[in-house]
Amino acid sequence: MQRLVIGIFIALLAIIPLIPATPEFWINQLNTIGIASLVVVGLVILTGVAGMTSFGQAAFVGMGAYATAYLSTILGYSPWIGLLAGLCIAFVVAYVLGQITLRLSGHFLPLGTIALGLIFFYLFGNMDFLGRHDGIPGIVSIEVFGYSLLKARSIYYLIWIVVLIAICLSLNLLNSRTGRAIRSLKSGASMAESFGVNTQHYKMISFVYAALLASIAGWLYAHEQRAVSPSTFGLNYGIEYLFMAVIGGSVSIWGAILGAALVIILRDQIQAYTPYFFDEKVNVEIVIFGIMMVLILHHARDGLWPILARGVNKIFGDKTASVNTNLRFNEQAPALTQRPTS
Repeated sequence: MQRLVIGIFIALLAIIPLIPATPEFWINQLNTIGIASLVVVGLVILTGVAGMTSFGQAAFVGMGAYATAYLSTILGYSPWIGLLAGLCIAFVVAYVLGQITLRLSGHFLPLGTIALGLIFFYLFGNMDFLGRHDGIPGIVSIEVFGYSLLKARSIYYLIWIVVLIAICLSLNLLNSRTGRAIRSLKSGASMAESFGVNTQHYKMISFVYAALLASIAGWLYAHEQRAVSPSTFGLNYGIEYLFMAVIGGSVSIWGAILGAALVIILRDQIQAYTPYFFDEKVNVEIVIFGIMMVLILHHARDGLWPILARGVNKIFGDKTASVNTNLRFNEQAPALTQRPTS
């Protein structure tokens, strides 16, 4: 039944831009949700599955955005070259940071990613060739087979195709032997190592994979917004991405979309109505999101997606449907390997 619901959801995504009466604001909102969902899918793998917390995903988004903005707008290269450059930069930075921090335990990785977010925020804002705090405006549009994706309705399909591809790849990854090894990390390294799992190697795969998805999100963001500035890639956005993962479901791949949609829609509504009740300088959304986090961690630690999935199964009377919220991603990982018999 969940497959049917997800199929309907994908069909609606394809139809919405084709309806002339669909407001342009909705299209832009869905584009923003899709871009954020890419980052959150990576966080589900990294935090929800592998058990490693990162506050620095916004920095990787910035790497992808600034790489394509500089190469395509300042130097005149194709945006597709900018995509490759952003992926290479994110890979190198994630690999180097992973080599330093992933061998450590406890709070060292979260602290390292916080430092990463702060470092790149100030780098983006103080480099002359990146426009300092003004950023880079007038970014060129992506072209696919000579067709310009300048309008929001045009790039919409590219964004959501990339999101769906990322979800399929993530589900396949989690159901592979590599995915089973990654899932074993959350239970503790000692048990996984006793089965011959190279925990450092699989931690690195998770960390780099999440960074690459964030970089692709940055590439899409730059060409969808057609401007980049450091304010979009600060530490507060890294925390917001974590909010999305926890609210939607930190162990649910499809929950990434739900979490991103809820946070983005709620944030816009709060910003619209806050001036009627509070001073405009008051950051009310952070307070509300903090309260939501506490309530969800207390009452729904797996996020809202499993609750939604169980509700759908009850409505349609699908008693045989599994409450597995990731379709093929099972919570209990099978044995990683078998010991040789003597």
